[in-house]
Amino acid sequence: MPSWIADLVQLDGDGETFRSAASFGTAGRLFGGLIAAQALAAAGATVEPERLPQSLHAYFIRGGRVGVDVQYVVERTRDGRSFNTRRVTASQDGAAIFEMLASFHRPEPTTDWQRSEQPSLPWSAAGTATRLPEGWADHFEIRAGAGGMDDWPVQPMWFRSRHPIEDDPLLRACAMTFISDVGLVAVARPPREAQLPRGGAASLDHAVWFHRPIDPHRWHRYEAVPVSHHDARGLARGSILAEDGTLVASVAQESLWRI
Repeated sequence: MPSWIADLVQLDGDGETFRSAASFGTAGRLFGGLIAAQALAAAGATVEPERLPQSLHAYFIRGGRVGVDVQYVVERTRDGRSFNTRRVTASQDGAAIFEMLASFHRPEPTTDWQRSEQPSLPWSAAGTATRLPEGWADHFEIRAGAGGMDDWPVQPMWFRSRHPIEDDPLLRACAMTFISDVGLVAVARPPREAQLPRGGAASLDHAVWFHRPIDPHRWHRYEAVPVSHHDARGLARGSILAEDGTLVASVAQESLWRI
């Protein structure tokens, strides 16, 4: 039986054009992590299976609508000896809502090094179990110490998949992409601002770098911090670490905050 993430990124179509009817979000707006995960799956369907996701850089052009099919068109930008680059455009009813550039890399032997991190607290010390307000988010078990905007948890938080995911690097990268969009808008909230923005905050762009293999069944710590706020735009930068402190992925997101 396919895993929950395999179901979510199961796209109709082949070649360079795909379509998905899977849709959910908040207040009628599609969840950005779902669109990003599906776009990565569409890009991955056009490269050889041994080419692993290296990074993605995405722009949320306009809010997607829940209940409307999403079409993904993949452009084969480059196929090199070591890297493959893909551009993915997601649209609803002919209007683009999302753009992504994704890179895939042929594994190579190399030095394994990362900057030393402060020891992470074990998940058991990360606070009580937290359920996100939307039922679709229950694919992950989450522990966080505090609530964020609209009761979304703020980082640092611990997460792991509630159910098994296939031993497939692309599917596991899609699952990591899905959860990487949780909480970053709240992190980028302007310091000392108590009021919510007019019309709500929204993600503008999102980037993920996949550094090392991902085991979604084990606890991971998501640590994100605000970096800058100017011109109604807030930037947050995050790290996703395995329980032993190994850096698995890096994330950056800019969001719109009109206060």
